[in-house]
Amino acid sequence: MSSQRPRSITLDDGETIAYHHTPGKSPGVVFLTGLKSDMTGGKALALESFCKARGQAYLRFDYFGHGKSSGDFIDGRIGRWAADAVFVIDRLIEGPVVLVGSSMGGWIMLLAALARKNRVSGLLGVAPAPDFTVDLMERTFTGDQKRELAETGRVVVPNCHEDSDGYEIGAAFLEEARNHLLLRAPIDLACPIRLVHGMKDEDVPWNTSLEIQKRLASRDVEVTLIKSGGHRLSTEADLDGLARILDRLLSQLEARNQGCGDHI
Repeated sequence: MSSQRPRSITLDDGETIAYHHTPGKSPGVVFLTGLKSDMTGGKALALESFCKARGQAYLRFDYFGHGKSSGDFIDGRIGRWAADAVFVIDRLIEGPVVLVGSSMGGWIMLLAALARKNRVSGLLGVAPAPDFTVDLMERTFTGDQKRELAETGRVVVPNCHEDSDGYEIGAAFLEEARNHLLLRAPIDLACPIRLVHGMKDEDVPWNTSLEIQKRLASRDVEVTLIKSGGHRLSTEADLDGLARILDRLLSQLEARNQGCGDHI
């Protein structure tokens, strides 16, 4: 873990976003964490080390209600976290960027890229989970969970990122997420996109990445399936593989400068 204390930036509503920024060459890499994860996770730190060695600019941060940022998790929303990503892209890193989104961060990655097509040069999704609130949560709620949600406006769901008894999400969170569903229509992104998914992922089915590929407008989309990989993809071999994929993507982008809004 980095020994450096995170810096923070204040949003328009007075909340603060904690972050670490490593200066370097463009395109800068921005890491987007999963639900209830934070910027001190294994993938975030491994890719930071990779980018430092490569001389690449790198930014990792915590969404509202996560990690060292302000706010309560229960008050978070998909739209708010996507806005956090757009904010840090606009304010904390210059020039073209490559977004790396893990799990829920893969959903945030796509939403942020759609909002900033002129800035985003490439994407790397790691077990990306767009639309998980509907496709992976609501569809699998037990009768007891549905009653709890109806009666209290909240429900406890398992936490796949750490050893715990789970965490609460609210009915308002689930309802707001419906405004940001992506897998029901074409996704108008045209930049190079790489998706990596473990075939033993018990949280986000690996065919989710194939569905994303089908929806994307880009003709430069590669899906890598890791036969023995689980959801986290955080073993040493997994992290080395992610670094190699990111390295190839960055090398490709260095050879040509193109944003997600430019059709190829």
